[in-house]
Amino acid sequence: MSGIVIAIDAGTTGIRSAAVDESGQIISFVYREFTQHFPQPGWVEHDPAEIWATTMETLTELRSTVDQPVAAIGITNQRETVVAWNRSTGEPLHNAIVWQDRRTASVCQDLTEAGHLDLIRTRTGLVLDPYFSGTKFAWLFAEAGVPDTPDTALGTIDTWLIYKLTGGKVHVTEPSNASRTLLFDIDDLSFNDELCDVLGVPKHTLPEVSTTSGRFGETTDEFPFGAGIPISGAAGDQQAALFGQACFAPGDAKNTYGTGSFVLMNLGTTRPAPTEGLLTSVAWTLPGQGATYCAEGAIFVTGAAVQWLRDGLGIIDTAAELEPLALQCDDTGGVMFVPALTGLGSPWWDPNARGTILGLTRGSGRAEIARATIEAMVYQTRDVVEAMGASAATTISRLRVDGGASVMDLMLQMQSDQLGVPVERPVNQQTTVMGAAYLAGIAEGFWSSADDVSRAWELEAAFTPDTTVDRTAGYHQWKRAIERSLDWA
Repeated sequence: MSGIVIAIDAGTTGIRSAAVDESGQIISFVYREFTQHFPQPGWVEHDPAEIWATTMETLTELRSTVDQPVAAIGITNQRETVVAWNRSTGEPLHNAIVWQDRRTASVCQDLTEAGHLDLIRTRTGLVLDPYFSGTKFAWLFAEAGVPDTPDTALGTIDTWLIYKLTGGKVHVTEPSNASRTLLFDIDDLSFNDELCDVLGVPKHTLPEVSTTSGRFGETTDEFPFGAGIPISGAAGDQQAALFGQACFAPGDAKNTYGTGSFVLMNLGTTRPAPTEGLLTSVAWTLPGQGATYCAEGAIFVTGAAVQWLRDGLGIIDTAAELEPLALQCDDTGGVMFVPALTGLGSPWWDPNARGTILGLTRGSGRAEIARATIEAMVYQTRDVVEAMGASAATTISRLRVDGGASVMDLMLQMQSDQLGVPVERPVNQQTTVMGAAYLAGIAEGFWSSADDVSRAWELEAAFTPDTTVDRTAGYHQWKRAIERSLDWA
């Protein structure tokens, strides 16, 4: 089949629209940022209308660069961000509440104290944390005046974009996004009545759940590439990256080193028991197949620590300076940096942890702090992988990597040394885009199966463990530093 697949990557800070050809190459892409709103400390919001307008801007520009027929559209998105809108008018009822938002921390605490944690862990595979969508949905009804009426629609960003692309005809999501809401039973793949009641979210306001790879609807005339183009794949960004990295066998894993880091491991088709410190989600559902599950470790601060060194401390002027600066010293001289700048995620799940720099002496300088920042990325990932290995029947066999920080060879070699497994960096780093494109293209026969994804994946660099490196001493110090940072606020 000739032509292209359009992938829309609706991220936390902007929209990327890309055209992907039959060979799995991105032939054109456009990126635009949108506004971040911080109405109160700990609150993060987006304007859903601006997200839609920015999406249309990127698609319009993309249309000017490619003239091939479009076989399908795929969407990937920031997962836990929530939108409420009027079904009839299509107008948002409130700003989108972003996954980073912490306003429902007290609600999560109340639900835990009321004894609901076991129910939520068992049904959803998640923990009670304001990171997830469910308490955000509840807040919109309880605190923001969103009405419980037949016209009220809720959704994550995938749902919002599909609704707009189809001219308001389709209100749908898919399991990888739904499994991040605290409302979705990952065994029977449906929104659960009891969970909705516990969190105070009217079930009738939630979208229908379709397959990850399958036709959701078709575009209207407003779409820059024309009407009638099938929207045929959607997935949360991290699950899309797992698919785009061709991690199809149990034990295959990827880490995206972005603003935070997200380690996902394919668990196969059998849903495991809840894992202490980790999340279990649906990775994807394919046509004619059951769910594939994944274990996930969510690390809140990775690239954000580099931004803090640049903007907060002025240690570097650009992110690209971090690795050369770190290479100016052979080790940190005992310096440890725990970047718990927004609390700690997996496997600690402590919102009250705070950032800590330990081991400073008169001899400590910019280079040591830079190297400690890189080591923190490595050690946090090891924390997650060790938790996976301790509890999962499947252990990580290799780690495929992407994201901005993965350009650092120093970090990836350290990562391989600490994990004791190969670390692989692909030629194509746009793994979320590729995952969305592949999921849509497979549904429409543009690609025949996931085997085409595996064949298209191309290695750029591999890092293998150096067996002479001491894996124990530095990691022991890291654990001591973590203890100092916990329960600080």
